[in-house]
Amino acid sequence: MNEDRSAPPVAQAPSDVLGLDLAAFRAELRARGLRAQGLAAEVWVDALKRGAFEPERAGLVPRAAAAWREAFFLRLPVPRALVTEDGELGPTEKALLSLADGAEIEMVRIPMPPGPDGRERTTLCVSSQVGCRMGCAFCETGRGGLVRNLGAGEIVGQVLAARLVFGWNVRKLVFMGMGEPLDNFDALEAALRVLLDSRGPAFSQERITVCTSGLGDGIARLRALGLKRLGLSVSLNAPDDPTRTRLMRINREQPLDALVPALAAYPQRASFVLGVNYCLIPGLNDRPGDAARVAGIAARLGRALVNVIPYNPGRAPIGRAPSEAEVEAFVAALEAEGVPVRRRATKGRSIMAACGQLGSPSP
Repeated sequence: MNEDRSAPPVAQAPSDVLGLDLAAFRAELRARGLRAQGLAAEVWVDALKRGAFEPERAGLVPRAAAAWREAFFLRLPVPRALVTEDGELGPTEKALLSLADGAEIEMVRIPMPPGPDGRERTTLCVSSQVGCRMGCAFCETGRGGLVRNLGAGEIVGQVLAARLVFGWNVRKLVFMGMGEPLDNFDALEAALRVLLDSRGPAFSQERITVCTSGLGDGIARLRALGLKRLGLSVSLNAPDDPTRTRLMRINREQPLDALVPALAAYPQRASFVLGVNYCLIPGLNDRPGDAARVAGIAARLGRALVNVIPYNPGRAPIGRAPSEAEVEAFVAALEAEGVPVRRRATKGRSIMAACGQLGSPSP
């Protein structure tokens, strides 16, 4: 008799419920051969609503519930610290969160004007990576390089923690926290499908914006998802290639002549405006003629709005914060060129929660 030398089956690792939309959760149940699949929607909706995976609440018998628990897990990030800066619209708050492996990320609550019902509303700035490999000169997050990508469930978990742990009324999401979202595209895509699921978090596409440092291939992949109302913004930060390369290493790989067509090809619609973020650093990107050159780039992008963001110095500043007069002068120069422009209000600078400051010790 021949001896059976085949290897024993490898146990399948459990899946993160927060990283699966309802369709993916159902598909996972089928693939694992689990029973009581008719209760999938009830279990999934309950998990996303409460931030806890308890299949027995839907009526699964103990044996079936135990099998589901072996196949899936749900872990919200654990709050480690919360720092606050008061403002006219309410506090800007930065939360330090710990993940299952001990890695730490940050998310920021940005206060917004109240809605018609008078309720306080929040934009949540979420992270997509632990660290970042982009290495932009003005950004704290990239100072230590990329540690690892976040899983889709870890991205969604920030939103649930904001709502369920901190009690924030999250109205909009911006992928503008730690990391480059398009550098972690598969997890970003899966997280978007969960966040947009009408039976789960149920965000509308218009209320989510993905911000990129300028990964043209990632922009093309995002466009290919067919999410025609999803917001997009790009960190431009310079009027020409030499200056942008000095500030952003990605420009060596994908200079403006490659980036601009990728942005221009992103779906335009009546209510869409491409965000063009411009971190204003005195003496570096506000020289005479810079506003005109920025206007020339914006004109190639279709419907675009330039967000002028005053530079927020961090632990190793490359310049100083601009004065109000310098910000106003640059905004006026853009307006004179006929460019739609907005001066981004500075929020969270005192707690290292402003643009470019995440991933550094808080004061």
